[in-house]
Order: sequence, then structure tokens, then C-alpha cells
Amino acid sequence: MTKFLFDPAPQAAVAIAGLDVLFPVARIFCVGRNYEDHAKEMGLAVDREKPFYFSKSTTTLRPSGANIPYPPGTNNYHFEMELVLAIGAPAFKIAAADALSAVFGYACGLDMTRRDLQLSERAKQRPWTLGKDVEASAPVSAIARASVIGHPAKGAIVLRQNQQTRQSSDIDQMVWSVPEIIAHLSGFYHLGPGDLIFTGTPAGVGPVAPGDLLEGSIAGVGELSVTIGEAQ
Repeated sequence: MTKFLFDPAPQAAVAIAGLDVLFPVARIFCVGRNYEDHAKEMGLAVDREKPFYFSKSTTTLRPSGANIPYPPGTNNYHFEMELVLAIGAPAFKIAAADALSAVFGYACGLDMTRRDLQLSERAKQRPWTLGKDVEASAPVSAIARASVIGHPAKGAIVLRQNQQTRQSSDIDQMVWSVPEIIAHLSGFYHLGPGDLIFTGTPAGVGPVAPGDLLEGSIAGVGELSVTIGEAQ
């Protein structure tokens, strides 16, 4: 029997609220500039022609309550609070009208970003990999099943840093809605069970320091908290 040269990494997974089974994660897609106020604070305009994306490795996943080490290579590590979609059924070239049928559930997520590296890469028209695909940079809360909470199209999204509110908006301010995102992305990928989609962040993003407590919530979906650890 053929053996691996070394033991494979454990399967990445996210907790499911109310169940004692885990949601195995295959891929992580992220939507960029999906709130107009955030695009403006970054000095950019929203592209209303079509959404655009970047990705994170599954090694970026961490559960709520985790200690997130401050990563190397940056002096400007930022939080970005987001609604996360968990895909639970195959979706390829699916129509927006049918897209919600592919959603297993929703979660709160943080897209932690080495902002200085993201901006320097952007200025040179390079990919955002060093800025975005950072180990331990995608904490995700337990997934709330759509069969239990429905499909929220409106609800407060909030991020508090050391009990001070930094981000406060509503998910109805997303430029591209959940069905539109799934329909568009499924034109390029065979989406399927295990895929996560981070849907973008509202204005108010900012830097963190070791020892900071980040607490996020999305009405009707759940809550998330992490502590920033010492620099690696």
C-alpha cells in the first residue's frame, strides 16, 4: 500500500452550533470591497460591475476563543469583521434565485490582515497573498444552520476591541448580496460542501496589539472572540 512521506495535516473544520459534529473545510474564498464605506476608508471606489475575490489557506482557520499570535513581517495587523457563508451543497453556474439552496449556514469571521503588506502589494499591482493568507488569520465562530436561523439579509454586524466599538454596520449594506456572490463565484468554481465564503467587512477596520481582546457579533448569527498573542 502506498504511504505518505509524512503525516498529512489534520482536516480543517469548524464547529456547528447545536451539533456535536464538525463542518470539514475544503476552501476559503473572500470577497473584497463589499461594503462601500470600507472601500472609501481604504481610498478606493467599489466596483459595481462584478465582485472580486482572494483566498486564504485552511491553515488560517481558528475557533472562537483562540489566542491569535501577532504574525511576523508586519507592524500593522488589522481586524476585519465579516459574515461567513458555509456551503453545504454543490453549486456550479447556479442562478441567484436558487443560490440560497446551497447554503448550509452562517458564521461570524475575522479576516485578519497584514495591512502594510497588503497595501504595498496593491500599489505594485501584485497579489495580496502576503497581506491576507496569514497563518491563524481566519477565526470563525460556530456555524449557525440555515435550517435553524433562516437566511439573514439584515442584521447588525459589530466588532469591539477591548470593549470599544470599532465596527458597527448592517449586513444589508453589502454591495453584493449572498445570492449574488454565490451565483457569480459559482460561474468560476464548482462550489461544494466544505467551502467557506467571507463576504467582506464594513468601515472601521484598525490595528491590533498583543493582549487585545476582539469581540464580534452578527445579529441572528452568533458571536466570536479572540485574543491577540505575542509577536512570533
